[in-house]
Amino acid sequence: MKEKYNIVEFFSGIGSQARALNNIGINITVQATCEWDIHAFIAYDAIHESNQNLQNVEEMSKEELIGKLTKYTLSNDGKEKMKPSTLLHYDVDILRRIYSAIIRTNNLVDISSVDGIDMPNDTDILTYSFPCQDLSNVGAFHGYNKGIDIDSGSRSSLLWQVGRILSNMKLINKKLPRYLVMENVPTLLSSRHKDNFEKWKNVLTNLGYISKEVCVNARNYGIPQNRPRLLMLSVFVGDDKNKEKVILNYFNELTENKIINDYKKSIYYKPKCIKELLRTSNRKNSKLWKEEIECTPNDTPSRRKIWNENPKIINEKGQMTSELFIRTLTTKQDRHPNSGNIYFDSGLDQKGKFRYLTPRECLLFMGFTDDDYEKLIDNNPNQRTKGKLFTRDKIIRMAGNSIPVKMLEGFFYQLYEIEEIISKKGKTND
Repeated sequence: MKEKYNIVEFFSGIGSQARALNNIGINITVQATCEWDIHAFIAYDAIHESNQNLQNVEEMSKEELIGKLTKYTLSNDGKEKMKPSTLLHYDVDILRRIYSAIIRTNNLVDISSVDGIDMPNDTDILTYSFPCQDLSNVGAFHGYNKGIDIDSGSRSSLLWQVGRILSNMKLINKKLPRYLVMENVPTLLSSRHKDNFEKWKNVLTNLGYISKEVCVNARNYGIPQNRPRLLMLSVFVGDDKNKEKVILNYFNELTENKIINDYKKSIYYKPKCIKELLRTSNRKNSKLWKEEIECTPNDTPSRRKIWNENPKIINEKGQMTSELFIRTLTTKQDRHPNSGNIYFDSGLDQKGKFRYLTPRECLLFMGFTDDDYEKLIDNNPNQRTKGKLFTRDKIIRMAGNSIPVKMLEGFFYQLYEIEEIISKKGKTND
Protein backbone atom coordinates (compact mmCIF):
# COMPACT_ATOMS: atom_id res chain seq x y z
CA MET A 1 0.00 0.00 0.00
CA LYS A 2 1.04 3.56 -0.61
CA GLU A 3 1.99 5.67 2.38
CA LYS A 4 -0.76 8.18 1.56
CA TYR A 5 -3.62 8.22 -0.94
CA ASN A 6 -4.94 11.32 -2.63
CA ILE A 7 -8.71 11.37 -2.91
CA VAL A 8 -11.36 13.56 -4.53
CA GLU A 9 -14.98 13.29 -3.43
CA PHE A 10 -17.64 14.28 -5.97
CA PHE A 11 -21.12 14.76 -4.46
CA SER A 12 -19.21 14.65 -1.21
CA GLY A 13 -22.06 15.23 1.25
CA ILE A 14 -20.75 14.98 4.80
CA GLY A 15 -17.76 12.82 3.85
CA SER A 16 -18.61 9.14 4.37
CA GLN A 17 -15.92 8.08 1.92
CA ALA A 18 -13.11 9.95 3.64
CA ARG A 19 -14.24 8.66 7.02
CA ALA A 20 -14.40 5.03 5.81
CA LEU A 21 -10.92 5.13 4.31
CA ASN A 22 -9.45 6.58 7.49
CA ASN A 23 -11.29 4.00 9.60
CA ILE A 24 -9.60 1.08 7.82
CA GLY A 25 -6.12 2.52 8.13
CA ILE A 26 -5.74 4.01 4.67
CA ASN A 27 -4.00 7.33 5.13
CA ILE A 28 -5.55 9.96 2.86
CA THR A 29 -5.20 13.51 1.71
CA VAL A 30 -8.47 15.02 0.51
CA GLN A 31 -7.37 16.98 -2.54
CA ALA A 32 -10.83 18.32 -3.35
CA THR A 33 -14.53 17.91 -2.67
CA CYS A 34 -17.49 18.85 -4.85
CA GLU A 35 -20.79 19.69 -3.14
CA TRP A 36 -23.24 22.53 -3.74
CA ASP A 37 -25.50 22.01 -0.69
CA ILE A 38 -24.33 24.64 1.80
CA HIS A 39 -25.50 22.62 4.82
CA ALA A 40 -23.67 19.48 3.66
CA PHE A 41 -20.34 21.14 2.92
CA ILE A 42 -20.38 23.17 6.13
CA ALA A 43 -21.10 19.92 7.98
CA TYR A 44 -18.22 18.23 6.12
CA ASP A 45 -15.96 21.05 7.24
CA ALA A 46 -17.06 20.69 10.87
CA ILE A 47 -17.00 16.88 11.06
CA HIS A 48 -13.61 16.49 9.40
CA GLU A 49 -12.07 19.28 11.46
CA SER A 50 -10.78 21.42 8.64
CA ASN A 51 -12.23 24.49 10.35
CA GLN A 52 -9.10 26.40 11.28
CA ASN A 53 -9.61 30.15 11.38
CA LEU A 54 -9.20 31.99 8.07
CA GLN A 55 -8.35 35.49 9.20
CA ASN A 56 -8.81 37.09 5.78
CA VAL A 57 -12.36 35.70 5.58
CA GLU A 58 -13.18 36.81 9.13
CA GLU A 59 -12.26 40.36 8.16
CA MET A 60 -14.52 40.45 5.07
CA SER A 61 -17.67 42.55 5.06
CA LYS A 62 -21.06 41.17 4.10
CA GLU A 63 -20.82 42.87 0.71
CA GLU A 64 -17.38 41.34 0.03
CA LEU A 65 -18.57 37.88 0.99
CA ILE A 66 -21.66 38.10 -1.21
CA GLY A 67 -19.42 39.21 -4.08
CA LYS A 68 -17.30 36.07 -3.58
CA LEU A 69 -20.20 33.66 -3.10
CA THR A 70 -22.32 34.80 -6.05
CA LYS A 71 -19.62 33.31 -8.29
CA TYR A 72 -20.69 29.83 -7.12
CA THR A 73 -23.81 27.82 -7.88
CA LEU A 74 -25.11 27.05 -4.38
CA SER A 75 -28.13 25.20 -3.07
CA ASN A 76 -30.16 25.51 0.11
CA ASP A 77 -31.73 22.07 -0.10
CA GLY A 78 -29.44 19.98 -2.31
CA LYS A 79 -32.09 19.90 -5.05
CA GLU A 80 -32.56 23.37 -6.51
CA LYS A 81 -30.20 26.19 -7.37
CA MET A 82 -30.31 28.97 -4.80
CA LYS A 83 -31.03 32.47 -6.08
CA PRO A 84 -28.04 34.78 -5.49
CA SER A 85 -30.40 37.22 -3.76
CA THR A 86 -30.95 34.60 -1.02
CA LEU A 87 -27.46 35.36 0.25
CA LEU A 88 -28.69 38.82 1.28
CA HIS A 89 -30.86 37.20 3.94
CA TYR A 90 -27.96 35.45 5.66
CA ASP A 91 -26.14 37.03 8.58
CA VAL A 92 -22.50 37.86 7.97
CA ASP A 93 -21.35 35.10 10.37
CA ILE A 94 -23.07 32.45 8.27
CA LEU A 95 -21.71 33.90 5.03
CA ARG A 96 -18.23 33.66 6.53
CA ARG A 97 -18.91 30.06 7.51
CA ILE A 98 -20.06 29.21 3.98
CA TYR A 99 -17.06 30.80 2.29
CA SER A 100 -14.55 29.41 4.80
CA ALA A 101 -15.93 25.89 4.35
CA ILE A 102 -15.55 26.15 0.56
CA ILE A 103 -11.93 27.15 0.90
CA ARG A 104 -11.00 24.73 3.68
CA THR A 105 -12.49 21.67 1.96
CA ASN A 106 -11.17 22.66 -1.48
CA ASN A 107 -14.78 22.56 -2.65
CA LEU A 108 -15.32 22.73 -6.42
CA VAL A 109 -19.03 23.28 -5.57
CA ASP A 110 -20.90 22.83 -8.88
CA ILE A 111 -19.89 19.75 -10.83
CA SER A 112 -21.39 21.22 -14.01
CA SER A 113 -18.79 23.98 -13.98
CA VAL A 114 -15.76 21.75 -13.30
CA ASP A 115 -13.34 21.01 -16.16
CA GLY A 116 -10.43 18.63 -16.35
CA ILE A 117 -7.98 21.49 -15.84
CA ASP A 118 -9.57 22.13 -12.41
CA MET A 119 -8.86 18.62 -11.19
CA PRO A 120 -5.89 17.93 -8.90
CA ASN A 121 -2.89 15.99 -10.14
CA ASP A 122 -2.01 12.46 -9.01
CA THR A 123 -5.44 11.51 -7.65
CA ASP A 124 -5.56 7.93 -6.40
CA ILE A 125 -9.27 7.60 -5.63
CA LEU A 126 -12.22 9.53 -7.06
CA THR A 127 -15.61 8.83 -5.46
CA TYR A 128 -18.93 9.81 -7.02
CA SER A 129 -22.15 9.18 -5.14
CA PHE A 130 -24.39 11.05 -7.57
CA PRO A 131 -27.99 11.96 -6.59
CA CYS A 132 -30.46 9.08 -6.55
CA GLN A 133 -33.76 11.04 -6.51
CA ASP A 134 -34.62 10.12 -10.09
CA LEU A 135 -33.63 6.48 -9.60
CA SER A 136 -34.95 5.42 -6.21
CA ASN A 137 -38.40 4.08 -5.45
CA VAL A 138 -38.92 6.88 -2.92
CA GLY A 139 -37.99 9.45 -5.57
CA ALA A 140 -40.40 7.90 -8.07
CA PHE A 141 -43.19 8.11 -5.48
CA HIS A 142 -42.55 11.86 -5.23
CA GLY A 143 -42.51 12.34 -9.00
CA TYR A 144 -38.77 12.14 -9.69
CA ASN A 145 -38.66 9.71 -12.62
CA LYS A 146 -36.35 11.12 -15.30
CA GLY A 147 -33.62 8.65 -14.43
CA ILE A 148 -30.12 9.29 -15.75
CA ASP A 149 -31.15 10.07 -19.30
CA ILE A 150 -28.52 12.32 -20.86
CA ASP A 151 -29.62 15.98 -21.02
CA SER A 152 -32.80 15.18 -19.08
CA GLY A 153 -32.03 17.89 -16.56
CA SER A 154 -32.56 15.46 -13.67
CA ARG A 155 -30.30 15.55 -10.63
CA SER A 156 -29.35 11.92 -11.26
CA SER A 157 -28.19 12.74 -14.81
CA LEU A 158 -25.30 14.66 -13.23
CA LEU A 159 -23.55 11.30 -13.53
CA TRP A 160 -22.60 12.27 -17.07
CA GLN A 161 -20.75 15.31 -15.77
CA VAL A 162 -18.30 12.89 -14.15
CA GLY A 163 -17.65 11.34 -17.57
CA ARG A 164 -17.24 14.77 -19.15
CA ILE A 165 -14.62 15.76 -16.57
CA LEU A 166 -12.68 12.50 -16.90
CA SER A 167 -12.78 12.73 -20.71
CA ASN A 168 -11.52 16.29 -20.51
CA MET A 169 -8.67 15.19 -18.25
CA LYS A 170 -7.68 12.57 -20.82
CA LEU A 171 -7.91 15.13 -23.63
CA ILE A 172 -5.43 17.47 -21.94
CA ASN A 173 -3.17 14.53 -20.99
CA LYS A 174 -3.83 14.83 -17.28
CA LYS A 175 -3.34 11.58 -15.36
CA LEU A 176 -6.67 9.92 -14.60
CA PRO A 177 -7.50 8.70 -11.07
CA ARG A 178 -6.27 5.18 -10.35
CA TYR A 179 -9.58 4.13 -8.82
CA LEU A 180 -13.18 5.28 -9.21
CA VAL A 181 -15.82 4.34 -6.65
CA MET A 182 -19.52 4.79 -7.42
CA GLU A 183 -22.40 4.49 -4.95
CA ASN A 184 -26.11 4.60 -5.76
CA VAL A 185 -29.33 2.59 -5.58
CA PRO A 186 -29.73 -0.95 -7.01
CA THR A 187 -32.50 0.25 -9.36
CA LEU A 188 -29.68 1.34 -11.67
CA LEU A 189 -29.78 -2.30 -12.78
CA SER A 190 -33.53 -2.28 -13.45
CA SER A 191 -34.98 -2.45 -16.96
CA ARG A 192 -35.73 1.30 -16.88
CA HIS A 193 -32.11 2.28 -16.26
CA LYS A 194 -29.89 -0.64 -17.31
CA ASP A 195 -29.23 0.64 -20.86
CA ASN A 196 -28.03 3.96 -19.51
CA PHE A 197 -25.92 2.19 -16.92
CA GLU A 198 -24.30 0.09 -19.65
CA LYS A 199 -23.57 3.27 -21.59
CA TRP A 200 -21.90 4.66 -18.50
CA LYS A 201 -19.70 1.58 -18.08
CA ASN A 202 -18.76 1.85 -21.75
CA VAL A 203 -17.65 5.44 -21.15
CA LEU A 204 -15.35 4.18 -18.40
CA THR A 205 -14.08 1.33 -20.56
CA ASN A 206 -13.16 3.76 -23.34
CA LEU A 207 -11.25 5.83 -20.79
CA GLY A 208 -9.17 2.80 -19.82
CA TYR A 209 -11.05 1.48 -16.77
CA ILE A 210 -12.14 -2.04 -15.84
CA SER A 211 -15.29 -1.91 -13.71
CA LYS A 212 -17.19 -4.23 -11.42
CA GLU A 213 -20.53 -3.46 -9.77
CA VAL A 214 -21.75 -5.29 -6.67
CA CYS A 215 -25.15 -5.14 -4.96
CA VAL A 216 -24.58 -4.76 -1.22
CA ASN A 217 -26.61 -4.15 1.92
CA ALA A 218 -25.41 -2.05 4.86
CA ARG A 219 -26.76 -4.58 7.36
CA ASN A 220 -24.09 -7.08 6.29
CA TYR A 221 -21.25 -4.81 7.41
CA GLY A 222 -21.97 -4.40 11.10
CA ILE A 223 -24.43 -1.51 10.93
CA PRO A 224 -28.02 -2.40 11.95
CA GLN A 225 -29.75 -0.77 9.01
CA ASN A 226 -31.41 -2.48 6.07
CA ARG A 227 -30.04 -0.37 3.23
CA PRO A 228 -29.51 -2.01 -0.20
CA ARG A 229 -27.05 -0.19 -2.40
CA LEU A 230 -25.07 -0.61 -5.61
CA LEU A 231 -21.32 -0.02 -5.42
CA MET A 232 -18.95 -0.08 -8.35
CA LEU A 233 -15.17 -0.08 -8.38
CA SER A 234 -13.32 0.96 -11.53
CA VAL A 235 -9.56 0.37 -11.84
CA PHE A 236 -7.52 2.28 -14.41
CA VAL A 237 -5.50 -0.11 -16.58
CA GLY A 238 -5.00 2.00 -19.72
CA ASP A 239 -3.12 0.00 -22.34
CA ASP A 240 -1.50 -2.32 -19.80
CA LYS A 241 -2.77 -5.76 -20.88
CA ASN A 242 -1.09 -7.54 -18.00
CA LYS A 243 -2.76 -5.30 -15.47
CA GLU A 244 -6.07 -5.65 -17.31
CA LYS A 245 -5.86 -9.45 -17.09
CA VAL A 246 -5.03 -9.33 -13.39
CA ILE A 247 -7.95 -7.03 -12.57
CA LEU A 248 -10.41 -8.98 -14.73
CA ASN A 249 -9.44 -12.20 -12.94
CA TYR A 250 -9.90 -10.51 -9.58
CA PHE A 251 -13.28 -9.02 -10.53
CA ASN A 252 -14.51 -12.39 -11.82
CA GLU A 253 -14.26 -13.66 -8.25
CA LEU A 254 -15.58 -10.53 -6.56
CA THR A 255 -18.97 -10.98 -4.88
CA GLU A 256 -20.59 -9.40 -1.87
CA ASN A 257 -19.92 -12.59 0.09
CA LYS A 258 -16.20 -12.23 -0.59
CA ILE A 259 -16.27 -8.57 0.43
CA ILE A 260 -18.14 -9.40 3.64
CA ASN A 261 -15.89 -12.33 4.55
CA ASP A 262 -12.69 -10.37 3.95
CA TYR A 263 -13.96 -7.43 5.99
CA LYS A 264 -15.13 -9.64 8.87
CA LYS A 265 -11.67 -11.20 9.10
CA SER A 266 -10.06 -7.78 9.40
CA ILE A 267 -9.30 -5.88 12.60
CA TYR A 268 -11.63 -3.11 11.42
CA TYR A 269 -14.88 -5.06 11.57
CA LYS A 270 -16.66 -3.92 14.73
CA PRO A 271 -20.40 -4.64 14.44
CA LYS A 272 -23.03 -2.63 16.29
CA CYS A 273 -26.56 -3.59 17.33
CA ILE A 274 -29.57 -1.27 17.48
CA LYS A 275 -29.40 -0.89 21.26
CA GLU A 276 -25.82 0.37 21.09
CA LEU A 277 -26.82 3.19 18.75
CA LEU A 278 -29.89 4.47 20.59
CA ARG A 279 -29.37 7.47 22.84
CA THR A 280 -31.97 7.67 25.60
CA SER A 281 -32.05 9.33 29.00
CA ASN A 282 -34.40 9.35 32.00
CA ARG A 283 -32.90 12.58 33.27
CA LYS A 284 -35.27 15.38 32.35
CA ASN A 285 -33.58 18.49 30.99
CA SER A 286 -30.50 16.45 30.03
CA LYS A 287 -29.11 16.91 26.53
CA LEU A 288 -30.37 13.53 25.33
CA TRP A 289 -33.81 14.06 26.88
CA LYS A 290 -34.18 17.35 25.01
CA GLU A 291 -33.18 15.63 21.77
CA GLU A 292 -35.85 12.98 22.39
CA ILE A 293 -38.51 15.60 23.11
CA GLU A 294 -37.64 17.40 19.87
CA CYS A 295 -38.41 14.19 17.96
CA THR A 296 -41.70 13.43 19.71
CA PRO A 297 -44.68 14.24 17.49
CA ASN A 298 -47.96 15.77 18.59
CA ASP A 299 -50.71 13.30 19.44
CA THR A 300 -52.74 13.34 16.22
CA PRO A 301 -54.50 10.61 14.20
CA SER A 302 -51.90 10.78 11.43
CA ARG A 303 -49.04 10.36 13.92
CA ARG A 304 -50.77 7.47 15.69
CA LYS A 305 -51.00 5.81 12.28
CA ILE A 306 -47.22 6.21 11.88
CA TRP A 307 -46.78 4.43 15.24
CA ASN A 308 -49.16 1.63 14.35
CA GLU A 309 -47.91 0.97 10.82
CA ASN A 310 -44.13 1.13 11.24
CA PRO A 311 -41.69 -1.16 13.06
CA LYS A 312 -41.38 -0.64 16.80
CA ILE A 313 -37.80 -0.52 18.01
CA ILE A 314 -38.84 -0.15 21.66
CA ASN A 315 -42.37 -1.24 22.56
CA GLU A 316 -44.97 0.09 25.05
CA LYS A 317 -43.33 -1.91 27.84
CA GLY A 318 -40.06 -0.12 27.28
CA GLN A 319 -38.48 -3.29 25.91
CA MET A 320 -36.32 -3.76 22.84
CA THR A 321 -38.29 -5.67 20.23
CA SER A 322 -37.00 -8.45 17.99
CA GLU A 323 -36.09 -5.98 15.25
CA LEU A 324 -32.45 -6.52 14.28
CA PHE A 325 -32.25 -3.75 11.69
CA ILE A 326 -33.94 -0.41 11.21
CA ARG A 327 -35.49 0.32 7.85
CA THR A 328 -33.53 2.35 5.30
CA LEU A 329 -32.82 5.72 6.84
CA THR A 330 -34.27 8.36 4.51
CA THR A 331 -34.22 12.15 4.61
CA LYS A 332 -37.24 12.34 6.96
CA GLN A 333 -38.42 10.44 10.02
CA ASP A 334 -41.78 12.16 10.55
CA ARG A 335 -43.34 10.16 7.73
CA HIS A 336 -44.85 6.85 6.72
CA PRO A 337 -42.94 4.68 6.13
CA ASN A 338 -40.04 5.61 8.36
CA SER A 339 -37.05 3.81 9.84
CA GLY A 340 -38.81 2.71 13.03
CA ASN A 341 -40.32 4.17 16.20
CA ILE A 342 -39.46 4.17 19.89
CA TYR A 343 -41.99 4.21 22.72
CA PHE A 344 -41.39 7.35 24.75
CA ASP A 345 -43.70 8.98 27.28
CA SER A 346 -42.53 12.53 27.81
CA GLY A 347 -45.39 13.34 30.16
CA LEU A 348 -46.12 16.47 28.14
CA ASP A 349 -49.68 17.37 27.22
CA GLN A 350 -50.71 16.84 23.61
CA LYS A 351 -47.54 14.90 22.83
CA GLY A 352 -47.60 11.36 21.47
CA LYS A 353 -46.30 8.37 23.38
CA PHE A 354 -43.49 7.65 20.95
CA ARG A 355 -40.64 9.31 19.17
CA TYR A 356 -38.65 9.03 15.98
CA LEU A 357 -34.90 8.58 15.67
CA THR A 358 -33.11 11.74 16.75
CA PRO A 359 -30.63 13.54 14.46
CA ARG A 360 -27.80 12.18 16.62
CA GLU A 361 -29.10 8.61 16.21
CA CYS A 362 -29.54 9.06 12.46
CA LEU A 363 -25.86 9.93 12.17
CA LEU A 364 -24.93 6.96 14.35
CA PHE A 365 -26.96 4.58 12.17
CA MET A 366 -24.93 5.86 9.19
CA GLY A 367 -21.65 5.04 10.94
CA PHE A 368 -20.75 8.48 12.25
CA THR A 369 -20.10 9.17 15.93
CA ASP A 370 -21.40 11.15 18.89
CA ASP A 371 -18.35 13.38 18.51
CA ASP A 372 -19.36 14.09 14.90
CA TYR A 373 -22.80 15.18 16.06
CA GLU A 374 -21.30 17.38 18.76
CA LYS A 375 -19.03 19.01 16.20
CA LEU A 376 -22.09 19.94 14.14
CA ILE A 377 -23.79 21.43 17.17
CA ASP A 378 -20.63 23.29 18.24
CA ASN A 379 -20.26 24.70 14.72
CA ASN A 380 -23.91 25.62 14.25
CA PRO A 381 -24.10 29.35 13.49
CA ASN A 382 -27.28 31.18 14.43
CA GLN A 383 -29.35 33.10 11.89
CA ARG A 384 -31.08 35.87 13.82
CA THR A 385 -34.32 35.64 11.88
CA LYS A 386 -34.33 31.89 11.16
CA GLY A 387 -32.56 30.20 14.06
CA LYS A 388 -29.77 27.64 13.81
CA LEU A 389 -28.30 26.68 10.45
CA PHE A 390 -28.40 22.96 11.32
CA THR A 391 -31.96 22.34 12.39
CA ARG A 392 -33.22 18.92 13.45
CA ASP A 393 -34.62 18.22 9.99
CA LYS A 394 -31.48 19.44 8.19
CA ILE A 395 -29.26 17.02 10.13
CA ILE A 396 -31.69 14.13 9.52
CA ARG A 397 -31.72 14.98 5.81
CA MET A 398 -27.92 15.06 5.64
CA ALA A 399 -27.73 11.68 7.38
CA GLY A 400 -30.33 10.19 5.04
CA ASN A 401 -28.43 11.46 2.01
CA SER A 402 -25.19 9.99 3.29
CA ILE A 403 -23.64 6.53 2.84
CA PRO A 404 -23.21 3.96 5.63
CA VAL A 405 -19.58 4.26 6.64
CA LYS A 406 -19.14 0.62 7.63
CA MET A 407 -20.48 -0.56 4.27
CA LEU A 408 -17.86 1.60 2.56
CA GLU A 409 -15.20 0.27 4.91
CA GLY A 410 -15.92 -3.27 3.71
CA PHE A 411 -15.86 -2.21 0.07
CA PHE A 412 -12.70 -0.11 0.36
CA TYR A 413 -10.97 -2.92 2.25
CA GLN A 414 -10.62 -4.70 -1.11
CA LEU A 415 -8.00 -2.10 -2.04
CA TYR A 416 -5.50 -3.87 0.21
CA GLU A 417 -5.74 -7.02 -1.89
CA ILE A 418 -5.95 -5.22 -5.23
CA GLU A 419 -2.87 -3.14 -4.49
CA GLU A 420 -0.95 -6.27 -3.52
CA ILE A 421 -2.03 -8.10 -6.68
CA ILE A 422 -1.08 -5.18 -8.90
CA SER A 423 2.31 -4.76 -7.25
CA LYS A 424 3.12 -8.44 -7.70
CA LYS A 425 1.64 -9.25 -11.10
CA GLY A 426 0.49 -6.08 -12.79
CA LYS A 427 2.51 -3.40 -14.40
CA THR A 428 1.64 -0.15 -12.65
CA ASN A 429 1.46 3.30 -14.20
CA ASP A 430 3.80 4.82 -11.65
